[in-house]
Amino acid sequence: MTASSGTSPTASPAVSSAEPPDRAPADSDIELDTAALRVLAHPLRINVLALLRRGGPSTATKVAGELGINPGAASYHLRRLAAGGLVVEEPGRGTGRERWWRAAHRQSVHDPASAAPEQQEAGRAYAHAVALACAERLRAAAQEVPSLPEEWFEVSTFGDFVLRLAPKDVARMRDEVFAVVSRYRQVADRGAEELVPVAVQVQAFPVPGTVPPRSAGS
Repeated sequence: MTASSGTSPTASPAVSSAEPPDRAPADSDIELDTAALRVLAHPLRINVLALLRRGGPSTATKVAGELGINPGAASYHLRRLAAGGLVVEEPGRGTGRERWWRAAHRQSVHDPASAAPEQQEAGRAYAHAVALACAERLRAAAQEVPSLPEEWFEVSTFGDFVLRLAPKDVARMRDEVFAVVSRYRQVADRGAEELVPVAVQVQAFPVPGTVPPRSAGS
């Protein structure tokens, strides 16, 4: 296991969790518009969408069991995701009482640097939800660390580094890291039995308290 401290690298709000499922819901990515950003400005919806991307089609009851929430809440969040075009009903499955849902895209993408002015506030709320969802996954992973099989314990990594960088340096580092992640996504094509979903979290943000907040209206 690698555990480093001294910095903080960001799953930039540019990309939300993109998890290669056993049965890919779609090969395309979605560039989030304002409406989709607002739908995803809730960490639980991000987790529901990530679950469908990772595990394939599911029902509200199954989603509720996986995430430990009420089936009614799971159904509500699935309907909100559907309204935003992020999930769709799985054709040929389900009954009048239970619908099956699948993710409509491989991953969600949002680049704050190229966002339209009307997207900025929605983008900030989305980034906040992504950060909360990542924190929840890290908390759950921490509970499992002591019981991990040796081969997974030895390769698991929890890093925290502090670097002195300008925004342009962070942007370059983020792009390089994302390129590496994209290359390793191709590993899933091997179909090997030992492959399991692996969460890769990359965080990069100013150390809290070091950057003055933006002024009102800016």
